[in-house]
Parts: sequence; structure tokens; C-alpha cells
Amino acid sequence: MSGSRFGTFFLPGPTEVRQEVLAAMTRPTIFHRSREFEDMFATIEAGLRELFLTARPVYVFPASGTGAMEAAVRNVARGKILSLVNGSFSERFADIAESCGHQVTRIGAEAGETFDLDKVESSLRGGGFAAVTFTHSETSTGTLSPVREIALLARRHDALSLVDSVSGVGGAELCADAWGIDFVFTASQKALAIPAGLAFAVASPEYLARAKKATGQGRYFDVADFEKFAALHQTPTTPALHLLYALDVQLRNIHIEGMERRWERHIAMRDATHAWVSRTADKLRLPLRVLAREGIQSPTVTAIVLPDRVAPAQLVEEIARRGFVIGGGLSPVGKTTVRIGHMGDHDVPALMQCLSAVEDALAGMTRFSKA
Repeated sequence: MSGSRFGTFFLPGPTEVRQEVLAAMTRPTIFHRSREFEDMFATIEAGLRELFLTARPVYVFPASGTGAMEAAVRNVARGKILSLVNGSFSERFADIAESCGHQVTRIGAEAGETFDLDKVESSLRGGGFAAVTFTHSETSTGTLSPVREIALLARRHDALSLVDSVSGVGGAELCADAWGIDFVFTASQKALAIPAGLAFAVASPEYLARAKKATGQGRYFDVADFEKFAALHQTPTTPALHLLYALDVQLRNIHIEGMERRWERHIAMRDATHAWVSRTADKLRLPLRVLAREGIQSPTVTAIVLPDRVAPAQLVEEIARRGFVIGGGLSPVGKTTVRIGHMGDHDVPALMQCLSAVEDALAGMTRFSKA
């Protein structure tokens, strides 16, 4: 992957896209109610089921990940929602639930931390909640949440588990069926490494049964429609056809690599990034550190805490001059961190080129100041 004129993307989304994947988008348009489309969509569905490790249909929304996030809560029947918040995107989930008319109770965790499961269970035991929202990989902090354990707690207390895995699926282990998740979604521009504009979701039978009692969910994100059309290898509305062409090619690449090897490659990139942070902190005598606590660090994105005298926005600009694009920090740690997205089709050798540029930029910015 050679990168764009803006540099090679090591953002936590959008990620670099292979030329063969981009080239697929130039194929001629076909009618989305044709047999040709249905055959292609059936193949895509099989690839998506492999990605999510599910036997259920995978819904394909012509939307961003935020669209699937809204679908998750719009199809929940009226009732209280428990939102687990430890960063920008888990807070977005809670905010969307409120905007859709749900009464929301938040449980917070510090940036770089995950949730006290005893506290979660205590809230569920006494709350009468319809659902629990949380992120798998919190893209703003690089923190993993224990999806399987939280989903089990939710089910034990008759609540649905709604999981944002936008920067998880395809790079971090997730087993939709085996872990008992009720609704989990991701987006195209993260670890799947195709252009932005598609979101994907899996719903459990229990979620679908309860969705039938929901009101006010609208039409565009009505999961009952997606379930019905999925059986026909179609979509309820006009699909983003040329993105589906790209998805078709990329899912074949993912199948060849295999999910376990793909997870292992992302873990190797995470570990290489963390080792680099430690070496660079010693070499440059800087108080650099990984934000997320050891043991809960995402394989797809690392948030790095910078010295007080290094402005994240300036560092991002300096790295861009060296040919690489990384992410600035997001709330609640926007003023103290930058984020490296090590996901998609990148590997450790390519990542090390980016990290070398980061080190060079840091050295230049701190050369004449005291440690």
C-alpha cells in the first residue's frame, strides 16, 4: 500500500485501502434486484458471517458506524438503558440512546480503564434495564472491554447487550454467537480496510423478538426489514453498490488470511507499538506511555500520552510532513494524546516506518527543551 497524496494512513479510521480493493469500485453498475446482485450479496453475506463468527444474517447498512449505533437503540422497546462509558464513542452511544427517547443511566470508567463488573451487575440487578450499551474497542482511548462477560451479565438480568465494535471486528477477537451478544456492529473504514460508508450488524433472535414490540424505530434502520431482505440476499433500500464491490474483494482477502491469523497480526502490531513507546521514552528521556492499562489494550489502536510540552496537533502535523497520517486525541484525553491506528491490512514492518517518523518528529520537537 503506497498511501495517498496526504501520506500513508495510520489513523484509527479511515485506514489504508489496497489498490485492488479500490479498483473493484470501478466495475459497472448492476441492478440491485437482479440475480447477479443476489449471487454477489450471498457471497458477501457468507464472508461477513465468517468475520463476525455467526450463523445469523449480517445486516449491511448504507451508513456510517453511527447509523448502526442508532439502529441498535431504535429497535429496542421502550425501557431504561444502562450505558457503560469510558471514552468518546461509548459516550456517543449513550447520547444517541437519550436522543431516541430512552432513559439512560451511565456507569463511567476513567480513560484507559474498563468497567467494574460487580458494579455493572449491581446496577443491572436493581435497575430493570431493557439494554446495556458499551464499546468493544474504545477508539478514543485504545481500551478493550470484556464483551463476553458484560453480555453474560446483561442476559442474566434480562437486558439486551448492544456492542459497538467499530474498531474491533476484523482486528480484535469477537465471536457474536458464542459470546451471546444481542446486537453488535462495525463499520467499513476500520479493521475491514475498505472506504467509509457501510456499517454491518448482527442481531440475536432475542433482540429480534423484542424489536417487534418497539415503536418509533422508523423505516431506514428497521431490523425486521433487514432480516426479511437478508433471506432474499437483498437489502431493503438501494445499496451502496460500488462499496459492496470493494467489500466483496476484501472479504475474499480476509478469508484467505483467516480470522485467527488476522487477530494475531493485529496483536503483533499492538505489541510492537507498545514496545516502541517504551524504547522511545528511554531513548529520548520523555514521559511517553500507553494510555490503556496492560491487559485491556486494543489490538487495533493505541492512544499515547505525550509530555506536557508536546502539543498533539503539532506532533500530528510534523508526522504528516514525514509522509504519515496518525490521529490526534479525542475527548476526554484530546489535549494529551495522539492515536496510532494499527489495523486493516498493515503489518509490523510498515508500522515501524510510521513509528520511526513519530520518533523523529518527537526528537525534533523536544531537542532544545528540558526533559
